[in-house]
Amino acid sequence: MMIIKVSHRSPHIFSKSLKGARVLVTGASTGIGEQLAYHCARLGAQLVITARRGNVLEQVVSKCLEMGAQRALFISADMASPSDAESVMQYAIEQLGGLDYLVLNHIGLSPYRMWNGEVEHTRWLLEVNFLSYAQMTQKALPTLEKSNGSIVVVSSLLGKMCGPFALLYAHELAMQKSNVSITICILGLIDTDSAMEKIKGYINMTAYPAHEAAWHIIEAGASRQSETFYPWYTFYAYYYHTSECIITTLSYVKPLKNC
Repeated sequence: MMIIKVSHRSPHIFSKSLKGARVLVTGASTGIGEQLAYHCARLGAQLVITARRGNVLEQVVSKCLEMGAQRALFISADMASPSDAESVMQYAIEQLGGLDYLVLNHIGLSPYRMWNGEVEHTRWLLEVNFLSYAQMTQKALPTLEKSNGSIVVVSSLLGKMCGPFALLYAHELAMQKSNVSITICILGLIDTDSAMEKIKGYINMTAYPAHEAAWHIIEAGASRQSETFYPWYTFYAYYYHTSECIITTLSYVKPLKNC
């Protein structure tokens, strides 16, 4: 029997840890990243946000300041460019005097279809969805170790288990012997514009609100959880899939003699 405790904490619980905290949020021009920025702003954080569209980021920054952010700055960048990823990290560390939270939320999108052999697109996805994460983590690690900080990685069920039309979407970070916490956030279907457009005509299921997903991510990162799932069904979907894989694997293992 499995017992799962589900709790909803008040924003006041995390106001102390986020107030004045130095936070970098990537992919923050829209969707979950934008909502993450707003939640951090309400809690009084110091923010640097980044995405490709500078004009949209400027509007998000303005709203963050209205909501109570101690500071809010932006830098436009394309995470397919290693030099841009480097510039973002340097800018955030210099402007904020270090980092307490690195929230990696950017993603390179791929059409929801069978892979057609587009090697260049695959290379682009690898740069955006994996290499930029590793590069930014490596750059942030020294300052995060000084602040006993946290890395929050926004992922999804497809980052845990592969499905049709989504073979190339997966990323992973691994670190050892560090006081920096890593929180992997496994998300289901969230009602962002990009997600809704991508699944149109393929999937008909309930999408959960981006602002609720963002708060769940903030909660998990601030409490230094190693892994979190949102909405509720992602937990069961992943562990059901894992148990099925184990059973299938064991069915092919022949018992050893004399054991």
